[in-house]
Amino acid sequence: MSTRIVYTDLDGTMVGPRGSFWHTADRTPTGAPAAALLELHRAGVVLVLVSGRTHAQLVEAARIFAADGSIAELGSLVSWDGGRETHLLTGDLPAEHAGRTPMSVMASLGVVEELLAAHPGRLEWHAPWHATHSADALLRGVVDPVAVDAWLAERGAGWLTLKDNGSIPATSRMGLEPAALPPRVYHLMPRGISKGAAITWDLARRGIPPADAVAVGDSVSDLEMAPAVGRLYVTANGAGVEGMADLIAGIGNATATDGAMGEGWAEAVLASL
Repeated sequence: MSTRIVYTDLDGTMVGPRGSFWHTADRTPTGAPAAALLELHRAGVVLVLVSGRTHAQLVEAARIFAADGSIAELGSLVSWDGGRETHLLTGDLPAEHAGRTPMSVMASLGVVEELLAAHPGRLEWHAPWHATHSADALLRGVVDPVAVDAWLAERGAGWLTLKDNGSIPATSRMGLEPAALPPRVYHLMPRGISKGAAITWDLARRGIPPADAVAVGDSVSDLEMAPAVGRLYVTANGAGVEGMADLIAGIGNATATDGAMGEGWAEAVLASL
């Protein structure tokens, strides 16, 4: 394959602890990610950020890393031209809600509040970052996504699904009980929205075939990028999570890196050039 574009997750993949581009998973200083990014740009390969972060957060990050666009809110919002152009993907949002953002629909139905009430101490808003999301409800805690999806279906909201986007460190601002620590980040969003679907839309807009695209990630939600690209790399910190090795083995174009976040990302980038 001839790589023309790299789609990359940010947290736990391209950047390490506390969002640092300059530290390994154990917080040892490293210049490997920066060196790989420089080689990527020198080769003329396009970089696109794909994350659960908001559009505004990714526009700023795209400037820093010289990325040519971003995909925010776990595949919900594709942007380019410095963030001035955007396209919102709404997945299986019911037709009667057409023209509205998924978040506004969830707010009017009260589904998030009901879900939180059903899991006291186990699930809460991922504050303060949840406030500006338009297509998904950003939550944190420890719950069973499969059980939550069944709960949603029982209430006539089966068009929604809860996606696990990986673990985060516990902090004093969290109101979760000990059993829900360390917490995981979840995105409550319409079915049919995924990083892979957004990449497919973006590649078509750019006129680039999937075979010329590479993706890099670290979580279960990142595995959805595999069908949209020629090769998916999963950094070692994600590949080492229980059950992930079997999932990766079942994907024909997925490869685990030897290195974890940051250094593993650099490994994936250099292997793609």
